[in-house]
Amino acid sequence: MADELVIGGVSFKSRLIVGTGRHRSMQEMVDSLEASGTEMVTVAIRRLDLDNPERNILEHINLDKYRILPNTAGCRTVEEALFVARLGREVAQTDFVKLEVIPDAKYLFPDPNGTLEAARQLVDDGFKVLPYIHADPVLAKNLEEVGCVTVMPLGSAIGSGQGIHTVEEVRIILENANVPVVVDAGLAVPSDASKALEIGADAVLVNTAIAQAENPALMADAFKKGVEAGRQAYLAGRIPVRTEAIASSPPTDVPEPAVAD
Repeated sequence: MADELVIGGVSFKSRLIVGTGRHRSMQEMVDSLEASGTEMVTVAIRRLDLDNPERNILEHINLDKYRILPNTAGCRTVEEALFVARLGREVAQTDFVKLEVIPDAKYLFPDPNGTLEAARQLVDDGFKVLPYIHADPVLAKNLEEVGCVTVMPLGSAIGSGQGIHTVEEVRIILENANVPVVVDAGLAVPSDASKALEIGADAVLVNTAIAQAENPALMADAFKKGVEAGRQAYLAGRIPVRTEAIASSPPTDVPEPAVAD
């Protein structure tokens, strides 16, 4: 059975999107991308060093194998995000953009109003927008209505490794969404990714948990398996949660005790 993720009219077999930041070396990045099985990788356009091939991430990524998802990381205002998104379109030759508008330097929480306004303008400009947001069901629906091709609610703060603190909010977003929902930020271990897919999320985006692991390639492979297990569990259909125990063997199977003469 085909079970592909479709974002903006493009089909993906992998439901794991991987970030390219914070790796200790280009080789570790390349190895972890390979191990993850991902088909789409995010690249922070503001942090590219286009004048130095050794430090330019794009020079180390196989563009025939991975779809580049430029992101507007580091942008604090709508104007900055629009400029960087348009630069990313030229550099990566794609209309896909991961939209981040983050004025908060300490907790890195996205600006909901700025994100909505930037998304509206980018959609009007022909972009396929994947907006990073807090797990806000109302904002998620508004972004879908202006034409975003996904919504990307955070699990917890970027790079925090706290796991998913927003399960109930993500459930509400999933209940109302007609576009793919990608849980992004805060995931630390494969069980976090599995949990997101188990509750119905369409994909996850992972960066720091892989890049900063002691063995990034091994962790990437583990996340690949976690995502696959979570998706299979969702498709299989979990049993309901009950307040009382239910015996796995019918009571009629229990033999009657012998009666002494």
